[in-house]
Amino acid sequence: MEIRNEDYKYILVKKRVEKIAKFYKHFLIYLVINTILSAVFIVGDINDGDTFNEAFFNYGNYKIWFFWGIAIAFQAFNVFGLSLFLSKDWEERKLKQYMKE
Repeated sequence: MEIRNEDYKYILVKKRVEKIAKFYKHFLIYLVINTILSAVFIVGDINDGDTFNEAFFNYGNYKIWFFWGIAIAFQAFNVFGLSLFLSKDWEERKLKQYMKE
């Protein structure tokens, strides 16, 4: 059985789209879960006697954002690679910008 070039490209593109979809789902879960957890932690601190400002600006209530965010950043790099930051479009825009100056 011979795999045609078009079929191979379709399989690769489909896998890439699935990786992107998984990233966006993971990012959405990250936002929702961390928002809920932060709210619970803040309310817990307020119930323990802290003022709203003390509870809201307590680093401990947000450290999960940081550590899970590192995992999100690695996944974004895995999915998008350097093209997320240094795509051809970016290069073209910068060239045009510097030519205008």
